[in-house]
Amino acid sequence: MSTQQKTGGTGMLVTIAYRNIWRNLRRTMFCFAAVGIAVFFIIVYWSMIGGVQKGIRDLVQIFDLGHVRVVSEQYDADSEFMPVQYPVADGKNWKEMAEEVKKIPGVRAVFPRIATRATLQESTTKHAVLWGLNVEDEMAENTFNMTDRSNGLVEGRYPAPGANECAVGRVFAENSELKIGDRIPLKTVSAQFSDKMWSPEITGIFNFDYLKFDERFIIVDFERLQKLLVMGEGTQQLIVYADEEKLSKPIADELQKAFGEGSVVSEWRDNYWAAVMESITPIYTTVFMVFLIVASLLIINTVVMIIHERIKEIGMMGCLGMTRREIVTVFFFESLFLAAFGALIGVTIGGTLVGIGSNYPIRLGDLVGSTFSEMPLANAIFFNFNPMKLVYAWLLGVAVASIFTLIPSLKSAFVEPVEALRR
Repeated sequence: MSTQQKTGGTGMLVTIAYRNIWRNLRRTMFCFAAVGIAVFFIIVYWSMIGGVQKGIRDLVQIFDLGHVRVVSEQYDADSEFMPVQYPVADGKNWKEMAEEVKKIPGVRAVFPRIATRATLQESTTKHAVLWGLNVEDEMAENTFNMTDRSNGLVEGRYPAPGANECAVGRVFAENSELKIGDRIPLKTVSAQFSDKMWSPEITGIFNFDYLKFDERFIIVDFERLQKLLVMGEGTQQLIVYADEEKLSKPIADELQKAFGEGSVVSEWRDNYWAAVMESITPIYTTVFMVFLIVASLLIINTVVMIIHERIKEIGMMGCLGMTRREIVTVFFFESLFLAAFGALIGVTIGGTLVGIGSNYPIRLGDLVGSTFSEMPLANAIFFNFNPMKLVYAWLLGVAVASIFTLIPSLKSAFVEPVEALRR
């Protein structure tokens, strides 16, 4: 009869290992806690960083570049000044350009935009940005307030097409003591470098929960601003949205070919902050691994203690016919069970917290104020709940803890049965 038959095979070894982990409940609980806490923090930080990345990505795509943006080369060089004298493709009719762009496979929508600086004449807030949009179309495409998942309007309505109207941010209205029905006398500079005086009526107040826009931007109808700035049928920016985010690069390549020299085509990944957040992924992955390794040290220590305390038991197992491989298997499965159950506890608690945080955001802006106003970061940060990440975190916890306990498990194989029984 073989040794496998005597010992009952792998199933019996697994059963022995499972029973052994409950022989010292206090020690087992400590191991569960160590791995569980490590996996818990991995899930929470992973989801929080994922939420920040998604928040920045969404803000860049909605408020800045879309999935792809086309501007003139001169505008791109002086973009911080928001010049309007350098329209896309030498001022060609934006509607004709949009129709051509829509023929590219994967393009979902194309919008014109104008953003230019304005000086306010009779307001405590002296400077603002006029943001010309095809409001109705843009609001149908994007969710401008990601916290409430709405168009962000809190009072009144957005400006009507072609009307001498505007909508202002909640913070802007509070700081300037403005309300619905008030007019905002302002001055801006046209594409012909002439001063343009304008006094649009406030018809709406919005709250995008994005401080940069809520305190500085005045939304106006695109065609009304286009006419005021004497831009003909041209546009300062052409914003393109794809059917899927992953199509941004091929669409950008097609647009660069179509518009050629003199135009700059940027996809959302070209945004500085989006690139920074993508680049830190290896850094926080390394931090997570350190968490797990530190937690694994407790399991390593526990396994070493178990082997030391059960020397005679190991000797007896050898005398009863168990091979070195089977003894190692028993101790390895004990380590595996400690890691698996501990990681499961961490996943359960961490997943519950993240699930709640995906619906009830952290009000980051309320905590830090305007510290990060130049960073595309909304006031509210949602945890990024992803069931697959919970699975990955569990597998990562089990894998790292098990690998690091393999060496102390092997130690049990080198205990000679006769020597062990003498101790």
